[in-house]
Amino acid sequence: MVVQGVRSAPDKGANKRTGKMSLGQHLLELRKRLFLAALGILVGAIAGWFLSSFVWDGLREPIYAIVRAQNRNAQINYPDITSAFDLKLRISFYVGLIVSSPMWLYQIFAFLTPGLTRKEKQYTFGFFFTAVPLFLAGCAAGWYVLPHVVELMTSFAPRQDAALINAQNYFDFVLKLMIAIGIAFVLPVFIVLLNFAGVISARSIIKSWRVAMLVIILFTAIATPAADLVSMFLLAIPMVVLYFAAYGIAVLHDRRVARRLPPVGSDGLLL
Repeated sequence: MVVQGVRSAPDKGANKRTGKMSLGQHLLELRKRLFLAALGILVGAIAGWFLSSFVWDGLREPIYAIVRAQNRNAQINYPDITSAFDLKLRISFYVGLIVSSPMWLYQIFAFLTPGLTRKEKQYTFGFFFTAVPLFLAGCAAGWYVLPHVVELMTSFAPRQDAALINAQNYFDFVLKLMIAIGIAFVLPVFIVLLNFAGVISARSIIKSWRVAMLVIILFTAIATPAADLVSMFLLAIPMVVLYFAAYGIAVLHDRRVARRLPPVGSDGLLL
């Protein structure tokens, strides 16, 4: 005998048929995804520990290049006894974060996509597969311009003085530079995504250009060292260019959408 309105054992099967999950199931799924993401970062950090010496050699090469090219007295120093160990841990963590990024990014999308519509999934995955390569390309560009930025910054020290560079401060500078350029490369993709999703129009993008310029200047001021106006503007200029490039793509998209809409008469009715 089955009592109407009462569910017992078939709950799990019903959830599978309807595709819906209870709050408890969502929390269990979230815990599973977070555990797998943390496990991936931990494994990546262990690998990063063995790669940290190679990465640090590459990061400090611009300092040695300055010594060889300009015959300057410049060297990286560790101000206290634990600085070298702390720096190795930080490099290991960030290397692990980058190496394991496919793992934890997949866990984020695997948790979010069941609640998205088909159109939202297209936009989300389109953004993902475009933004990640662009962000990595931006970081690579940051790595490429790093020697020039270091050479520029150290050139302000008198030649007869020694440039003693704090290892952790130098690492923070390199990290901020690469992340800032990486974000600058992703910015137009995010704006175009919002336009394609119908959240913002090309007209609103160009109307907000003053606010966008202010946000870009503030962002680059935070991302670059204090009183380093040259690096700030070197980062701000490509971000401004990318912003207006995103506006151009949004204009083309809005025109295409407008052509698909049915014509409307002067009385507001469809023709």
